[in-house]
Amino acid sequence: MNEWKHIFKLDPAKEISDEHLDLLCESGTDAVIVGGTDDVTLDGVLDLLSRIRRHAVPCLLEVSNMDSITPGFDDYLIPMVLNSREKKWMMDMQHQAIKQYIDMMEYSQIFFEGYCILNKDAKAFTHTNSYLPDNEDVVAYAYMAEHVFHLPIFYMEYSGMYGDPQLVKKVKDQLGEALLFYGGGIENPIQAREMKDNADVIIVGNSIYTNFNSAMKTVKAVKD
Repeated sequence: MNEWKHIFKLDPAKEISDEHLDLLCESGTDAVIVGGTDDVTLDGVLDLLSRIRRHAVPCLLEVSNMDSITPGFDDYLIPMVLNSREKKWMMDMQHQAIKQYIDMMEYSQIFFEGYCILNKDAKAFTHTNSYLPDNEDVVAYAYMAEHVFHLPIFYMEYSGMYGDPQLVKKVKDQLGEALLFYGGGIENPIQAREMKDNADVIIVGNSIYTNFNSAMKTVKAVKD
């Protein structure tokens, strides 16, 4: 994961053709994340998993609810929403998941993410009852993710909106060991390169469904 630069994120509640999925998995992306906010079901997760498994690309599940957790993924990402107003999105949901699955968990496959949701119009923002932090808040959350909670990943999630490259750079400067994931609004190679200059890994999601050809070009943009 420390060598990754680019990840595609697929929503199990959205449709993607076999042709597009095959092209995506063979694009040279470093990994594919399965995850979403609304209508994430076990059937939807299993369908994507079985189709992605035809390819060699690493496949990760970002856990959004306990009903959709299933074996078969290479790794599991557990969000901890740092800017949520409700403790359950930071600790309680994670506690319940560990309590239920502790005997099945292989810790080397599980990565907790310090999540900061930065688009007030995003479904995830409303779903987790988050508040919109200012730049100093975000930098402080990054510091907490690394130095207080010792999380391996800090995820800046703009969820459909292109973010602030300068803020991403400030956050990156704050981090040492933790990887900086950036996701949100990347629709073309220019945006992909700009955000990759400041983040360790970029996540491309929504544009897969809105402009597939342009989304595919983001892989080469950050790999070259």
